[in-house]
Amino acid sequence: MPENLNVYLHNDLVGRLVQRPGGGLQFSYVESWLENPSAVPLSQSLPLRAPRFQRKECQGFFAGVLPDEAKREIIARNLGISARNDFAMLERIGGECAGAVTFLPAGQPLPARNDDYRTLTPVQLAAILKELPKRPLLAGDEGIRLSLAGAQDKIAVRMEEGQVCLPLGGAPSTHILKPAVDRFEDVVFNEALCMNLAAEAGLPAAAVITRRVQGVDYLLVERYDRIHRQMPGSEPKLERLHQEDFCQALGLVPEHKYQKEGGPSLKQCFRLVREVSTAPVVDLVRLLEAVIFNYLVGNNDAHGKNFSLLYHGAGAAERTSRLAPLYDVVSTVYYPELSRSMAMRIGDEYQSEKVTTGNFDQLAEEAGLAKPMVRARVPEMAERVLAALQRVEIRNTAAERVADLIRRRSTKVLDGFRR
Repeated sequence: MPENLNVYLHNDLVGRLVQRPGGGLQFSYVESWLENPSAVPLSQSLPLRAPRFQRKECQGFFAGVLPDEAKREIIARNLGISARNDFAMLERIGGECAGAVTFLPAGQPLPARNDDYRTLTPVQLAAILKELPKRPLLAGDEGIRLSLAGAQDKIAVRMEEGQVCLPLGGAPSTHILKPAVDRFEDVVFNEALCMNLAAEAGLPAAAVITRRVQGVDYLLVERYDRIHRQMPGSEPKLERLHQEDFCQALGLVPEHKYQKEGGPSLKQCFRLVREVSTAPVVDLVRLLEAVIFNYLVGNNDAHGKNFSLLYHGAGAAERTSRLAPLYDVVSTVYYPELSRSMAMRIGDEYQSEKVTTGNFDQLAEEAGLAKPMVRARVPEMAERVLAALQRVEIRNTAAERVADLIRRRSTKVLDGFRR
């Protein structure tokens, strides 16, 4: 007999995920959702329709909710399941995910909203940060069902009056906490600098701060897919916004997030934004500026899962689709052992050090943008980055070294485009 998971969007049952004998996945929208005039699809890759979606059609979205392969292997060992079993993984940790999707076993109703959190002492928080490499997402802890995509250690938390709290039973979180990584020196300060620099340069970016507890550094990232909505006669209520990354929207599995491995190209990314954004003129420019910013800071890991669409409004008539703020921006060129190839090429060039004005002309043509506008935007962004470096607060020596690297790269680009 096939196994079933109910799939909820916000508080609505929208479909069922089925694992067939042999492990194949199928997804179908429930009839009541298809008949609902306010119904919206879970994903751009899963349009509303009655026929079932087979594994190749739906795996990109559902696998994209889960952590990357290395973390999945550890989680699977801790939970006693197969790392390749998306269904079992979603069943065990699919309570609080990116966006507004929740997974529950069939027959188990969506629990009444009863947000429950466990406040952590500094000692408890430090212990969790040290334990995350061995127990990603705290999978297996009683009451914790959290899933976040990506390769880095992280945990979803709620901040209450400066205290860190663990969501229990699928309660919504407000922040993502990312501890330091032994392999890469001071990556917490690297990412904090890049993210704050993006915001200072005028790009929409997730708000971040660095913190330290019991000798452990970590990055605290405010979730842009969570909002406090004021309800009449009551306290503001924490609500989820739905989102999906570009790989999910294009129906690509996480293993294909890099262009060289079958992942999306910048041409596909710009096409996606043009087709689905409710403000395409604004979002196309925002995407272009994000691409240029990643190029300037040397973020070679800006792949298809590091760009997302953010949806506001629950019903079809009021729903908007916008490019999400920047997130996960790190100057990877700072680490000599990491790949020198960009996740997505600019024009026909993968090596950021070899990108020329001609490559940006190629990008403009592929993206359907005016070449003079793109050519002008690159040095303009370099000037904005250089000016922002004068204003952004830098308290860490590693962050200062990253800032010097970005300053040299931006100056070189500025000089090259002025010739």
